[in-house]
Amino acid sequence: MIPDRIIEQGTLTTDGSKATVEVRLPWYRALPGSSISEVGFAIDGVPAQAESLRWTMNGRTFRLDELATELDEWWFPTDSAVVSADLPVEPGEGEHQVDVELKLYIPYIVTDQGVLRIEEHDTKTMKAAKK
Repeated sequence: MIPDRIIEQGTLTTDGSKATVEVRLPWYRALPGSSISEVGFAIDGVPAQAESLRWTMNGRTFRLDELATELDEWWFPTDSAVVSADLPVEPGEGEHQVDVELKLYIPYIVTDQGVLRIEEHDTKTMKAAKK
């Protein structure tokens, strides 16, 4: 719905081995953590391994498999979440292509095929800052 605003420009940070970026909800209403179905994160075409991906919202960090049952934490359109993963990027190496893919269930919209699932992708170019 709002794919060009998923990645917050200028939020790529790194410690040399782990990278993070802030993301915004591509939907107009809040969603529970359990609505976050899949997350993809890549830098300069190198995708993060699923087991290293972490999702932080409201000050809590989750593995992606933990989000499937998360009903207590909600992602609001006005709040950024943080995606992090083991991706080797050095700060100050120039511009990097950052890709984020989100697949979200919209639990209050049911179609003939079941609960609505949206798939959104955003790409931004930015420098990596040191954590």
